Amino acid sequence: MTREATVARVHLYLDLFDALSITVWIGGGWGVDALLDEQTRPHADNDIVVSETEAQILRKALLEAGFGDIPRDDTRAWNFVMGEPGGSEIDFHVIVLDDTGDGIYGPAQNVDVIPREARASFGYIGGREVRCRSAEYQIRSHFGYQLKAKDIADVAALRYRFGIP
Repeated sequence: MTREATVARVHLYLDLFDALSITVWIGGGWGVDALLDEQTRPHADNDIVVSETEAQILRKALLEAGFGDIPRDDTRAWNFVMGEPGGSEIDFHVIVLDDTGDGIYGPAQNVDVIPREARASFGYIGGREVRCRSAEYQIRSHFGYQLKAKDIADVAALRYRFGIP
């Protein structure tokens, strides 16, 4: 059983990222909560956007710390999950930064780009400032799949707080 990703656990991950001098952007539910500056619901994982080079460094450090791969149907080189034994999980969204600072997500032929401005936002998790994906990008990332109730609530909260139609 997966342990809930608590604020304290996220802070431990952030400490690790800082100790390794790795830049991450928080996405997913924690990214929404960071933008809202409050935890709105429980989270099973911590979604991060990280560059390809730094993902390799972080992956090695997590393996040494006892984390392991969590196989899923959508596991790819650019999207994979690692978790602590019986613990919480980190969901990697790996990008390759181009010359303009935009992040190419997945194979280049997909043309799935996370623009640099979509990674220019900051929010707070438990009072700690974090880099996160913008509210507009968070909303846009909720298209193209069947939304769960938590996704609908996340989008509604962002739209309301930031006045996004």
